Amino acid sequence: MNITIRQLKVFLEVATHQNFTQAAKVLHLTQPAVSMQIKQLEEVTGTSLLTKAGRKIQLTDAGHEMLILSRNVLQQIDQTEQHLKQITEGHLGRLKLVVASTVSAVATKMLATFNELYPGMHISFDVTNREGLIEQLENSEADIVLMGLPPENMNLNTIAFMDNPLVVIASQSHPLAKQQQSVSINQLLEHGFVVRESGSGTRLAMERFFNEHNKTLITNMEMNSNDAIKQSVEAGLGLGVASIHTLEHELKEKRLKIINAEGFPLRRSWYLVQRKDKRLSPLAEKFRDYVLQQAGKIALTI
Repeated sequence: MNITIRQLKVFLEVATHQNFTQAAKVLHLTQPAVSMQIKQLEEVTGTSLLTKAGRKIQLTDAGHEMLILSRNVLQQIDQTEQHLKQITEGHLGRLKLVVASTVSAVATKMLATFNELYPGMHISFDVTNREGLIEQLENSEADIVLMGLPPENMNLNTIAFMDNPLVVIASQSHPLAKQQQSVSINQLLEHGFVVRESGSGTRLAMERFFNEHNKTLITNMEMNSNDAIKQSVEAGLGLGVASIHTLEHELKEKRLKIINAEGFPLRRSWYLVQRKDKRLSPLAEKFRDYVLQQAGKIALTI
């Protein structure tokens, strides 16, 4: 059946008021126009929907079915219009956010406060390493990526949103943890490092630092996550390098200590990254703007 929304609206008013004249007033139409819409609806359905009983109009059995259909359809349309309006205004929608493991603590805090403002959002939150970040950018899977140094060979929009100082960490029982004066680069290398996997942002920053000082970073222990690095350092397997923003709990509980080391902290930034050819939803745009406005404030609480 080729029933129009206009026909359903007219029928609903006629059935509700049981009067063509009153329905016409509500709809701001003439009575002949209302009668025409009902006649066309009956022609489409192939059956009589209304019958006269004196001055009133009653519904036939088919009319009762059409009344149920009209209410359901028009209610669904109204709900859809409201949802579309909320999506357009950025109050509802989906967001695929992918972050480096070192950014996860900051990203989680930002999501929590953002969710208070926009509780209707549906978010997919993925924490992965640098290789995974680049893969999702290449495949245009992520709306927004929060990461360290972005790749240079891709068509991306990148904005630095927060300083990310990298510091040397050790267990509380490590010999260097008791040293008051600054620890030299040679001393650091004597004790050895637990490092991230090859290609990670933190690993690249470490290698660049030691290369600039004509030193070689040698390690026989690699970990594929920031948490694994912290746990290994706490267990006494070596020194580590981590973002200061990821050490809140370990420092508060005195499970790790920041070493006063020559050349550290390494000054880096975290970046908000998106593909230039990927259009963001209104909600994703609001989250991007929120990150750029609030990241500094949130960092002070970590």
